[in-house]
Amino acid sequence: MADPKILVSWPKAQYESHRDAIDAAIRSVLDAGNYILGAQVATFERAFADYCDAPEAVGVGSGTDAINIALRALGVGPGDEVITVSHTAVASVAGIEMSGASAVLVDVDPIYYTLDPACLEGALTPRTKAIMPVHIFGQPVDMDAICAFAERHGLFVVEDCAQAHGALWQGRKVGSMGDAGCFSFYPTKNLGAIGDGGMVVTKHNAVAQRARSLREYGWSDRVSHEAGVNSRLDELQAAILGVKLQSLDADNDRRRAVADIYTSRLGGSGLGLPAVRPGVEHVYHLYVVRTPLRDALRNALGDAGIVAGIHYAVPVHRHPAYEDRLAAPAPLRETDRLVDEILSLPVYPELGADDTNRICDAILAFQEQHGPESR
Repeated sequence: MADPKILVSWPKAQYESHRDAIDAAIRSVLDAGNYILGAQVATFERAFADYCDAPEAVGVGSGTDAINIALRALGVGPGDEVITVSHTAVASVAGIEMSGASAVLVDVDPIYYTLDPACLEGALTPRTKAIMPVHIFGQPVDMDAICAFAERHGLFVVEDCAQAHGALWQGRKVGSMGDAGCFSFYPTKNLGAIGDGGMVVTKHNAVAQRARSLREYGWSDRVSHEAGVNSRLDELQAAILGVKLQSLDADNDRRRAVADIYTSRLGGSGLGLPAVRPGVEHVYHLYVVRTPLRDALRNALGDAGIVAGIHYAVPVHRHPAYEDRLAAPAPLRETDRLVDEILSLPVYPELGADDTNRICDAILAFQEQHGPESR
């Protein structure tokens, strides 16, 4: 009998590990009869703000909406520019454009694949209003350098934390260092709902108040004072997330345990393994390796019943909807180079040591077969 397939991520396993508590939370919402912006959303907003060491948290419909609403709540909009990266999910740029602002793309550094602070100066214009660093794969960006640059130039910092729930930069939670932090609760995230959801966290009370208005038509006392949107975190999802938040740190520890096996066993394989920035706590939303034989390795893993992903095979500036219209003041050389070589190995809290070692065995067999060309 063939070994079962190993998926790159498996949200259902997360549900099964918390089934009784999640089912009870769902029943409590159904029994309460208050299904929109009720007690569950308010309780989860408070719990998530506390978890992030942030004074305020505002639940919204998705991580993309969180970016849009956070920027608008800070006063960023039409005519303004937001500096970010192309090596990210399209949602990052989509959220910026939803606010009416324009995205200006800069390159990533070649070691950690996050926004390179050295590129900021060349992207600065009189229209620049904010910087949006993306804590990609669970690795925090160099927030000291970014916040210092923003302070010198009077810019907002809006953190895209969609892949980094619980990650630490110099002992501080991502999302708590900028003017706002934006989280996604898409099912595959480190803290994932069973559906869509998002959150804006902020240290500014006025920003939180405006975000709460913007997420619901721009209302104050059910009167629209500005054009808003309909983007409310659902009561059911808030209840589910409240259950899963209690085990987020333990789940992140299990992700690190999977990463430790990969790093230990693949260290001499010739693959480029994830580098961890000094002074950070990586939460391994993804474990991304690098090889010039990426597609061949991915196919070999598929033949062995192992699903590997690519995050992201196409940088934002190469998508047909965005190519030739997004500003990029300098060539995105590192971004263009790495997207042809990166491969995401399976990593999630329920992935056991036996399956992790099975993946390593398949990779090592491939590397041995291909010798120097795989390095």
